[in-house]
Amino acid sequence: MKILDTERLTLRELTAEDADFMLKLLNEPSFLRFIGDRGVRTVDDARRYLLEGPISSYQRFGFGLYLVELKGAPVPIGICGLIKRDALDDVDIGFAFLPAFWSKGYAFESAAAVLRYASDVIGLNRIVAIVSPDNEPSISVLTKLGLQFERFITWPEDGSQLKLYAIGD
Repeated sequence: MKILDTERLTLRELTAEDADFMLKLLNEPSFLRFIGDRGVRTVDDARRYLLEGPISSYQRFGFGLYLVELKGAPVPIGICGLIKRDALDDVDIGFAFLPAFWSKGYAFESAAAVLRYASDVIGLNRIVAIVSPDNEPSISVLTKLGLQFERFITWPEDGSQLKLYAIGD
């Protein structure tokens, strides 16, 4: 199901048929370094990740991570969307793109659309983002979107230190 259109992109709900793409994205060295190893090594693992993560989130919360595709040619380039994590009080915006599509403004374009959607359609007043302190490209996107650094947090899953950014009240 299509959720959003921007000038250059379409964002739609992920399906189990996106498992090949997710397998590739989740095993990119940059994803593993900055976001974490999700233990996805096969197409079946990716399908399970999709069913238990984004697809379950759509059913539970009415939102989740969305597939980002180039408009006009359904070429998947990344994911962007909203995540409700047990460890955070607020809904978190997240994004990840294949390296071939970095530095083209796609993360900003898709995340700006997701922020508008979160406010206008879902009715969220505050959105947060968590990011590794050394992930400068993502920090740059977050600050360009208007999120501001609030504090460091210790992530309960692995004890890592993350920066928490937020927008809204």
